[in-house]
Amino acid sequence: MQRGTPAQVAHLQAAARLIRYHSVNATTQAESGHLTSALSAADLMTGLVFGGTFRSKVDDPGHPNNDRLIFSKGHASPLLYALWAVAGAIDEQELLTYRQFGSRLEGHPTRRFPYAEAATGSLGQGLGIGVGMALNASRLDRLPYRTYVLLGDSEMAEGSQWEAIQLAAHYHLTNLVGIIDVNRLGQRGATMLGHDIDAYARRVAAFGWKTLTIDGHDMPQILDACRAAGSEQSQPVMIIARTLKGKGVSFLEDASGWHGKALDRDQQKHALGELADVDRTVRGTIAAPEDRRPERAAPQPAGAPRYELGKSVATRKAYGAALTRIAPKFPQLVSLDGEVSNSTMAEMFAATVPGRFFEMFIAEQNMVEVALGLSLRGKIPFVSTFAAFLTRAFDQIRMSQYSQANVKFVGSHAGVSIGEDGPSQMGLEDIAMFRSILTSTVLHPCDAVSTEALVEAAAAHDGMVYLRTMRQDTPVIYANEETFHIGGSKVLRQSNSDRLTIVAAGATVHEALAAFDHLRRDGIPVRIIDAYSIKPIDAAMLREAADATRAIVTIEDHYPAGGLGAAVLEALAERPVPVTMLAVDKTPMSGAGDELRDFMGISAAALVKTVGRLVMAEHAGPVAGREKE
Repeated sequence: MQRGTPAQVAHLQAAARLIRYHSVNATTQAESGHLTSALSAADLMTGLVFGGTFRSKVDDPGHPNNDRLIFSKGHASPLLYALWAVAGAIDEQELLTYRQFGSRLEGHPTRRFPYAEAATGSLGQGLGIGVGMALNASRLDRLPYRTYVLLGDSEMAEGSQWEAIQLAAHYHLTNLVGIIDVNRLGQRGATMLGHDIDAYARRVAAFGWKTLTIDGHDMPQILDACRAAGSEQSQPVMIIARTLKGKGVSFLEDASGWHGKALDRDQQKHALGELADVDRTVRGTIAAPEDRRPERAAPQPAGAPRYELGKSVATRKAYGAALTRIAPKFPQLVSLDGEVSNSTMAEMFAATVPGRFFEMFIAEQNMVEVALGLSLRGKIPFVSTFAAFLTRAFDQIRMSQYSQANVKFVGSHAGVSIGEDGPSQMGLEDIAMFRSILTSTVLHPCDAVSTEALVEAAAAHDGMVYLRTMRQDTPVIYANEETFHIGGSKVLRQSNSDRLTIVAAGATVHEALAAFDHLRRDGIPVRIIDAYSIKPIDAAMLREAADATRAIVTIEDHYPAGGLGAAVLEALAERPVPVTMLAVDKTPMSGAGDELRDFMGISAAALVKTVGRLVMAEHAGPVAGREKE
């Protein structure tokens, strides 16, 4: 059959009816689910996937040259699953497990379902993920696959969508196609623009996209639009389709109050009666892609870092040097930065390996989405910006874990130690934020040598990593041959007579070492631990120290909640040792870094004072419980 012939149109319309039939049955069986959102886009997705434009190996969803299909409107998951059932990838019985415990057909798609490109459902993220996949195809793997993203009209209110739209135009991603399902109705009523598809077209076109406006239930129009989008060579394309929410079931069509609601059994019977002449044996055929695979560069040895003991080097500079040094060893490594690469020092990588560096501009949410898209196509993205600015992308970071992201986040300018720039630039919540991610690793090196080693460890680690770097220069305290691993720590000072243990990370390691010298002169021996791996933390080392000394003091350039001190408390929950936390517990302000550490009580002087008080209290009687300074 040729595209658009009466026979093909009739076949696709029959497939769309079956998809609607499956969507009704699956949601009714589950007694939940977003049925009406699935019904509105059924014709669009049927025409795209089975109309000859979309190319994919059904029996090999991971094939590198498959076209990619992302449901940014993840609540339309009944449509996604029904679509692949009609493709023959899953059977009708599995559709009836939708939303049940243990089923891979979850309420919003996750990668437990092999045909879901990414975990979606938190709106406004799918297009940015698609930008990452399209960038990978055009700039890295050099493959002809296209990335298609189904968007809901409600989520077009999200700023992250427009971040993605402008970046796609900037990078001339002619292999990216968005499809907006303009069904007029959101969760609680009408959307901002309703059915005004021309308004959507004007806005998207203003960013440099080609726009196609169609009736999203007219199969010939859908096929023509998909064909035009699939052959576009000059711009990214947005198909903007006017649809009816609940299309195919009369009492649901364009009706408010049905969002996220399943039909009861009587309503199901009525709905299926309206979906007349459903042929449950109909199957859609997906065109096959060319069997092309990317060329893979072989890993090459990385050079060794060379730093002079005692010389002061900012860990952010060591990050840039490390990324550049290990680039040959990790040919899939790429760097993304949010227009601060001359501060994060990612500019060193950009200057050395420009083809693997992507400027994301001041659009951190999209930067994380793009990184996820690249990760899902086999790359190892390092994402860098100020630690404070990563907080605005926390939803994207949170969602990335459900896609098994292999993304490395690097937050520079951490803590009050950055000094005069003031609180807007100070990352003081970042450790807590990343520790809250179930599958994350959190690293905080204190010098150039440990930074270099931990950047390399992060690149080799399969999973999400956060590495915290600092603006200020700090002395190199480790020899170049020192080894560091995720989950480890370093005991920097130790004796058999230590009265207590000081646990530090990053800038406060140097404060602890300065305090050690003062305390030694006062005849107070203490143990110093560099807890460079905050998650997982070296619980065994901490417990050993707790058993050997009478108290623990943590010191960190971070707010108390969720930081290093909290991690130490959790590790020592079953030990009776008292833990005193020194952290940033006042509202920060501008000032020199040493002034601010003094003011916040996280300086060497504050440590000396705290240790002296604890020793005096020990002489007065047992120190009981746990406290925060």
